[in-house]
Amino acid sequence: MRRTIATLSAALALGAVALAPIAPARADSAGPAIAAGIGGFALGAITGGALASSAPPVVYAPGPVYVAPPVCWVERRPVFDEYGEVIGSRPRRVCE
Repeated sequence: MRRTIATLSAALALGAVALAPIAPARADSAGPAIAAGIGGFALGAITGGALASSAPPVVYAPGPVYVAPPVCWVERRPVFDEYGEVIGSRPRRVCE
């Protein structure tokens, strides 16, 4: 629904621009700039109102799920130097 509204408003805006008469730019008149600002504000208000009034998506919460606590133990793991050689071992906690 949202994509349809957004696509429709974009098509409407592009159609309005395509049908508008092309006139040379004049620096002494601010009328077209004001009209474009008002038109853009109106188009944004219409699109925003349509998007805001759509119903929120329905989210179903899952049922309770049992998660077993992790099983952990201590193992001795090798310690390597900067060349990759084993220089000893150290106890490390390992969990599943």
